[in-house]
Amino acid sequence: MAYRIVLLCDLDDPEPLRHAAQPFWSQAATARGLTGEGWRSLGFKLPAQPLHDVRRLAAEARPAGVDIIAVPPHLADELPGLIVSDVDSTVTRTEGIDLLAEVAGCADQVAEVTARAMNGELDFAQSLTERVGLLKGLPEGALAEAGAAVKVTDGAAELFRQAHQGGCRVGLVSGGFTAMVAPLAAQLGADVLAANELEIVDGALTGRLAGEIVDRAAKERYLRRWADQFGVPMRRTIALGDGANDLDMLGAAGLGIAFCAKPVVVGAADGALSFPRLDALGTLWARP
Repeated sequence: MAYRIVLLCDLDDPEPLRHAAQPFWSQAATARGLTGEGWRSLGFKLPAQPLHDVRRLAAEARPAGVDIIAVPPHLADELPGLIVSDVDSTVTRTEGIDLLAEVAGCADQVAEVTARAMNGELDFAQSLTERVGLLKGLPEGALAEAGAAVKVTDGAAELFRQAHQGGCRVGLVSGGFTAMVAPLAAQLGADVLAANELEIVDGALTGRLAGEIVDRAAKERYLRRWADQFGVPMRRTIALGDGANDLDMLGAAGLGIAFCAKPVVVGAADGALSFPRLDALGTLWARP
């Protein structure tokens, strides 16, 4: 049963990568180095379970700017069949609700609600409902204005292209809004998407949501639903996310990756990428 270890960094100096790789050379059957725009990687294929504690080595390497990800056996020998990613602060470097709040002139109020949620005073559904309420009366056309301010994460288009070239489907699941996620999904070529629906009446936002809220539990449900839809075993799924709302999805996937994530997510995920280049994740299924 094969295992794969992938080391990644966005450093000009390759020495930290070489140093972090030292424990794996003696056990490696093969090794392969790759470079991309602003990143480099080194992948090892191991014939047996790693002799070292990879999570401990990853924690030790992270302060030096090197990420270490252990690819489990079910993905070491098979290509992924489905990648599902969070959107805000993962596929984009922006937060949809914040962009809408700026257009609506209520950025400070929205930030206050967000802070209360971060302090544990509100759960995701409560905070989302309250923040959307502040958008009441915003003209429907403002959605396009906010959407124009979305900043796509570097390497996102390349990751989607790499995935599709390998026969892998890609889904976007967001606690943001369909009106902003759908154009992004079309731009990047996502196969499926799920996000929250803003209720619009007479050309203006009502301050309410229509339909179910895409929260932490819903993200996992969509991952499982799409895997079933595309006939992909869960062991061949990869999930990407940055926040606590993504934890169930990351835990359910065959490989859960914390992307530029909060510490609690890094600690819970199977692996983490600390620099904002999504295309670097293609090294996880580039065969060494």
